[in-house]
Amino acid sequence: MVTRGIRGATTVTQNSEEEILKETAVLLQEIVDRNKIVPEDICSVWITMTGDLDAAFPAKVIRQLDGWELVPLMCALEVPVKGALAKCIRFMVHVNTTKAQNEIHHVYLNGAQALRPDLAGR
Repeated sequence: MVTRGIRGATTVTQNSEEEILKETAVLLQEIVDRNKIVPEDICSVWITMTGDLDAAFPAKVIRQLDGWELVPLMCALEVPVKGALAKCIRFMVHVNTTKAQNEIHHVYLNGAQALRPDLAGR
């Protein structure tokens, strides 16, 4: 078994708590479903948001999910690069797995598909 990183990202249309939490939950569920993982497999989740999002901590919705209360979560501000994708939430999920690197399914939803078009359709 090794530790692998699973990348994910999504965007929201507005800086509201409701939308940030909703899209965070959708992104997490897609990562879990596509990679067939459970909270016990997760080492930690690193979550960043662009500076134009400040209405909620994305970790809030994850902590409310059954089985996720003990998974280490960290929220941070994304590097503010000029011209970068706006209103973006990004994940780095560290997971213990027997899967090879090429078996990991990274998830890019909504406007974040533009970040990695090569992986968005996987």
